[in-house]
Amino acid sequence: MLSRTADNLFWIGRYMERAEMMARLLEVGGRIALLPSAGHGYRNEWESLLQASGTALGFAKTYGDPIQRNIESYLFFDRDNPSSVASCLERARENGRIVRTALTEQVWDALNTAFQEMRQLERQPRSELELGRLTEWTMRHAAQVRGAIDATLLRNDGYDFLGLGYRLERADNTARLIDVKYYVLLPRADYVGTGLDSYQWMTLLRALSAHRAFHWAYGGDVTAAKIADFLILNRQCPRSLLTSVSGAAAHLDHLASAYGRPTPAQEAAVSLRDEVAGLTVERIFEEGMHEFLARFIRQTGRIAAVVRDTYLSGEMR
Repeated sequence: MLSRTADNLFWIGRYMERAEMMARLLEVGGRIALLPSAGHGYRNEWESLLQASGTALGFAKTYGDPIQRNIESYLFFDRDNPSSVASCLERARENGRIVRTALTEQVWDALNTAFQEMRQLERQPRSELELGRLTEWTMRHAAQVRGAIDATLLRNDGYDFLGLGYRLERADNTARLIDVKYYVLLPRADYVGTGLDSYQWMTLLRALSAHRAFHWAYGGDVTAAKIADFLILNRQCPRSLLTSVSGAAAHLDHLASAYGRPTPAQEAAVSLRDEVAGLTVERIFEEGMHEFLARFIRQTGRIAAVVRDTYLSGEMR
């Protein structure tokens, strides 16, 4: 496969997963903002979304103070924000248009429909668009694209580049969502174990569509340790860090097999997968949740950079 085609497919996966992540971040903010005590922590819940998504500097240059309505607009509609839902859907669709012949009709239709409906939403007055409607709409279309990919695409190297983009982006996104809860929102360390702490953990589970799955897997009381184990180390959780990085490593294994030799990208992903698989919740808490998550995000970023250098830069190394 040509490197530019692989690059387009890789970024379709990344952009679609990122659009869904922005919607989930907004849902977290919207739910936690309903708490009477919200806004009195280390940072308020809306500013925390900007910090977690890595868009705080861009927002500050455009809007200034982190007001809820402005943040909603910046993370959902603002085309000057390359990570907004609107920007991600536009770029995913453009990448799909470029490699149209590498996609099935169903995948292209799902991408194009999401983009066209996004344009219709942009023409409506903001006052008529509730946040819950926007987040639900985004997650529904993201699921339709993902479903079309899984149901109709040939399991070849193109499928692996798409899946690799999805998995690396999901690993990064899940880590950022956990960081919103653990580091930014909780007002003080002595709030751990309180009703506020539990509510925020449950909100995070709901934002990840993992609330019922968590109870199936663990049952009993909801604790920070159980939820951290579920979202970081549990292979049964489809969005856990371990599941995501294991999926990325599997796609890279398939590519190494298809192209006849292992690569530094494969080695980097396998190394991170094995490191996370060897952890316990206790060791993560000893290191510090925020410190662990920040380190994990840096490592997934390095894997993405090695993937670019290995497969997407025009010359396989």
